[in-house]
Amino acid sequence: LLMYLLECAPQTDGNAALPGLAGDGYGKEYYQALLQEQEEHHQTRAASLKRQIAQLKQELQEMSEKVKTLQDRKGPGLSPASHVGNKEQTSNDLLEFLHSQIDKAEVATGAKLPSEYSVVPFESFTSMKVFQLEMGLTRHPEEKPVRKDRRDEFAEVIEAGLEVINNPDEEDEVRDKDGNIGMHEMYSESDFVEGYYRTERDKGTQYELFFKKENHDRFQHVTLFRPFGPLMKVKREAIDTSEQIINIIVPLSQRTEAFSQFIQNFRDVCIQQDRRIHLTVVYFGQSGLSEVRTILEAVASETHFHNYTLLSLDEEFSRGRGLDMGARNWDKGEVLMFFCDVDIYFTLEFLNSCRLNTEPGRKVFYPVVFSLYNPAIVYANQDVPPSIEQQLIHKKDSGFWRDFGFGMTCQYRSDFLAIGGFDLDVKGWGGEDVHLYRKYLHSDLMVIRTPVPSLFHLWHEKQCADELTPEQYRMCIQSKAMNEASHSYLGMLVFREEIEAHLRKQAFRTTGEPGE
Repeated sequence: LLMYLLECAPQTDGNAALPGLAGDGYGKEYYQALLQEQEEHHQTRAASLKRQIAQLKQELQEMSEKVKTLQDRKGPGLSPASHVGNKEQTSNDLLEFLHSQIDKAEVATGAKLPSEYSVVPFESFTSMKVFQLEMGLTRHPEEKPVRKDRRDEFAEVIEAGLEVINNPDEEDEVRDKDGNIGMHEMYSESDFVEGYYRTERDKGTQYELFFKKENHDRFQHVTLFRPFGPLMKVKREAIDTSEQIINIIVPLSQRTEAFSQFIQNFRDVCIQQDRRIHLTVVYFGQSGLSEVRTILEAVASETHFHNYTLLSLDEEFSRGRGLDMGARNWDKGEVLMFFCDVDIYFTLEFLNSCRLNTEPGRKVFYPVVFSLYNPAIVYANQDVPPSIEQQLIHKKDSGFWRDFGFGMTCQYRSDFLAIGGFDLDVKGWGGEDVHLYRKYLHSDLMVIRTPVPSLFHLWHEKQCADELTPEQYRMCIQSKAMNEASHSYLGMLVFREEIEAHLRKQAFRTTGEPGE
């Protein structure tokens, strides 16, 4: 069976055996249902792409007709003087048009959108890799820019950003408290941290670039826009994150083992590295509450970290209720909040992204997490799955960008309260995050939506309770199906008996003896 996979299975970046053979307890019908769920998801995505292609063709035809009409209006026999005047007028008209493209795009201010389907998400990139939602034929969530035009685009954008920083206009000069121009620090390509980009197909491409010197807390943020023409600087600003506290709010009910794992990650990243964090845990029920309190007290005793709050509610679990209470319980004024779950694993880089992509009264951050598949299936050829840290890789058979999830978000408390918070009528699992997300889409705030390589959702057994509403139950089952394994792995599980029969026939033809 292993030899068959090596020869016939889709190529992966690791040595993967046929998943699920190592004593799993699932039947064929279970995996057929999962496979059907993913097949329907891919068909829906394909139909959406076809509609977009048709719309682009129509817009291209309309633009071509406009250009032809303009050319037909040009009269013959123009004098040289009028020709020069027309060139100047054309140049001014072009510049005016390019600036109007920036004004129309969602660059400086947010735009009211009817639903989550109207959002144009960002893609993120570093100097070496791009993290993409639209994965194309390769289906790689993370890859090096293999196409020359993509490599050249990123190189040009980073170079343009450095030009803005190193040769600032008078309006961009950094001044001290007395208004005097300070010492100018030169930046290089090695100072580039990360960037985001997205294209509004009727306006242009927006780039958000972040640069930082090593061992500094000050970031340089440059916004560029290519309105289907030359790059145009929109703004440059210095962002000082040294004083920005993040209040991480985690709603919890039982699941003390998962909380212990979360605290280990929190300890490594937030306490030992970042040190600008407050943790708020909102616990539902009495069972397990004493264990959670003991875990927190132990960490406080060992690390002298006391910036945490444990709130308890003796009622049925509601994620929206827990996050709402955690946000409203804060009494120290404005604060940046990260709504988090106990199954989330993040790094120091994510905390920086959280700070850089939020601004009170202007923008909120909705990162797309990378969700890991069931390690019992992904690593079925190993006696024991690797450690959590070793599972944190962006490969198509190890996980997927959870672009249908809106639960992880960074936003300022003032924006959360002004928008009206969560719909507290939503009970149990799912739904509350989408309602909040839609509120922001309907507002004038800018929603930053992009895959973030430093934020992971760890696999865990998901139970869909009978008490859920039909809509919640459907969402829960869909999420459960998507969490198990990649499309190719699920296919191998569904057709396992057929594959084994084929291997036996091959063995008989080769050796003349029945296969094992």
